[in-house]
Amino acid sequence: MGCYDCCMRCLGGVPYCSLVATLLCFSGIALFCGCGHQALTETERLIETYFARNLQDYITLAYIIQYFQYVIYGLASFFFLYCIVLLAEGFYTTSAAKQTFGEFRSTMCGRCLSSSFIVMTYILAVLWLLVFAFSALPVYFFYNMDATCHTIDVLTETPASINQLCVDARQYGLLPWNAVPGKACGMTLSTVCKTREYRMTYDLYIAAFAGAGITLLALLTYTVSTTYNFAVLRYLGRKGIGARC
Repeated sequence: MGCYDCCMRCLGGVPYCSLVATLLCFSGIALFCGCGHQALTETERLIETYFARNLQDYITLAYIIQYFQYVIYGLASFFFLYCIVLLAEGFYTTSAAKQTFGEFRSTMCGRCLSSSFIVMTYILAVLWLLVFAFSALPVYFFYNMDATCHTIDVLTETPASINQLCVDARQYGLLPWNAVPGKACGMTLSTVCKTREYRMTYDLYIAAFAGAGITLLALLTYTVSTTYNFAVLRYLGRKGIGARC
């Protein structure tokens, strides 16, 4: 066998669907966790600087942000390990493995393991759909804030109207209703929108939202891949080449 034929047979044993899903999952989780963690830190700084003067007004928000940051650490570790396991399962069950490594033996444990991965991946995809929707909330908040700032810049010649344009963090549940000032109006709000911290936080939330979408796409790809792999194992088992472990 020549070197070219050997390489082609090795490449034929690669589960490309699982490999693409793994790359998507790694990149999506990296975006979501990295940008989301930093965006939460910058959000706390913005609230502390421009929307709340008393520590007691945003102490609950600070604890929630810290809690979510710990959750992000756990998500990053879990998805890294889970993607590696799914990729390994893809290598094991790919139909090309039979041609590359000889007769493929489909065991009962292998079929049970593949069906378990299908269920787990499907549940993760449904749960991550909720995370994807939740990650859109801060983007929506900053989008409204940016739109209000743009309106203020347009109406700079009418100060009376400008002072009536506000963004109230209390309406979004970020602060209690007794927080002072709790909102930013007029030129104060316009100044906030021009700061580097605001722009960076807005961009980080958009990147985290995109990362959540990429991760959701990866989980859907994994669902298709694991379902196909399970179908291959069932087919091989029906041909009588299976063995109980």
